[in-house]
Amino acid sequence: MAKVLICAALVVSCQPSNPTLPEVTIVDGEKIKTVERTVDSPAALLISGGIPFSPEDMVLVNGQPVPHDYMLPSDANTIQIRRAVPVKFINDGAQADIRSAAYTVGQFIDDAGISLHERDFLDPPASTPILGPISIEYHPAREIQIISGNESNSGFTSAETVGEALAQAGISLQGLDYSIPAESEPLPEDGRLRVVRVNESVTLVQKSIPFNTEVQLTADLELDQQDLLQVGEPGLAVTRTRLRFEDGQEVNRESDSEALVRPAQDRIVGAGTKIVFRTLDTPEGPLEYYRAVQVYATSYSPCRLGVPWCGYGTAGGLKAQKGVIGVLRRWWRFMNGDPVYVPGYGRAVISDIGAGIDGRHWIDLAYGDDDYVSWHSWTTLYFLTPVPPTIMYVLE
Repeated sequence: MAKVLICAALVVSCQPSNPTLPEVTIVDGEKIKTVERTVDSPAALLISGGIPFSPEDMVLVNGQPVPHDYMLPSDANTIQIRRAVPVKFINDGAQADIRSAAYTVGQFIDDAGISLHERDFLDPPASTPILGPISIEYHPAREIQIISGNESNSGFTSAETVGEALAQAGISLQGLDYSIPAESEPLPEDGRLRVVRVNESVTLVQKSIPFNTEVQLTADLELDQQDLLQVGEPGLAVTRTRLRFEDGQEVNRESDSEALVRPAQDRIVGAGTKIVFRTLDTPEGPLEYYRAVQVYATSYSPCRLGVPWCGYGTAGGLKAQKGVIGVLRRWWRFMNGDPVYVPGYGRAVISDIGAGIDGRHWIDLAYGDDDYVSWHSWTTLYFLTPVPPTIMYVLE
């Protein structure tokens, strides 16, 4: 095939086709077309494929938005066109008709060079997807200063009246309270608002008292089974505080001592201790076990410890090699030396300590450096007989 040069206004440079580059799939809505890679920019490739597009359309290469004249990398295999749609943009009263390929209202605002403030008015919200022609209204927030007594707070609001601005600031007027200007009046030009507090109140502050969880061992349940024996309920305490404010200033505060309304009730969980023997068929033959636990398994070897040195021994005194398993320190105190079985790994003995993974029952499978196999998956840990004299009944 002869080499072809394709040039377009949006193409930075025209290069001869590279016969080693793969074909490119062009996705235009529901239309999919495969074209030969003969040029080095999305715009030129669209032109060569007879696919019309506009400067406002978004072009994505391998899922990432790029300029139309972007130099295609060698691994570019997919070009997607996101067509621009009409947007009626009302910016603080001024209307403009724009075409945009933004995915969301927020992206459109960002593309317009507007840094959105949390108090700005935006309708529809920034998270709204743009799926077709849309009208977007935006009003920037104004800076205001709210004075209450000796306190002064500055902020931003897009409210039109004093009452709306106070509400946005989380300030409500109760009883004889009033504001200057009044709630119903528009915001003053200088943005200064004054709140006058005239009240006397009694505040009740409730405090939740957490309940504890108690574990009770029971021989009525099989090992590793649990049953809820008593539902926990939080307690409640109340403190009453008398507050007096004059013109926004606190002049007196009296608090009663904390009163216990309801004591907490502990939750009681029964944990089984009954040992049941079962048999597991394995490639090594039948194995008798008394406990099976779902664990997340990783693996290591003497020179794959995550540190810049090699370690050939274990916490239990054995050599780090296949057939040795590491567990969490709190497990190891009970399980050091226990025989176990892991499907796909084989029989082993617990003889090492690892850091583990938060929130998971975890084991680390030892290998030699020469026979190392990477593990990062859930599996079952079988505890083989005989049953040790000391058992960790509740696995943490």
